Amino acid sequence: MTIEQHCKDCIEQLGESFEYVHQWLDEFMNHPQYKTRHRCVRHHLKGIEEVKKMWGEKAAMAAEIHIKADLKSDGWTHSNIPYDEKDYKESGLW
Repeated sequence: MTIEQHCKDCIEQLGESFEYVHQWLDEFMNHPQYKTRHRCVRHHLKGIEEVKKMWGEKAAMAAEIHIKADLKSDGWTHSNIPYDEKDYKESGLW
């Protein structure tokens, strides 16, 4: 999903875009080491915890919305979010 779509989802669900959260989550998208597989870096529960420490509870909710949408688009059918980068990779998402 695009950052614009993530922002739209958050506006609908939380009343604001949280663009800075989406940019932070997708920061490694253009990194040569990761490219399209950048999600393993922050798209997990530890990433949500980091967002909460930096910007608070509502921003963490935005991160969760973002991560769940991306996981769903990757074919993730589980109700839980991977715990960390290792769990993300071991789940077959890498």
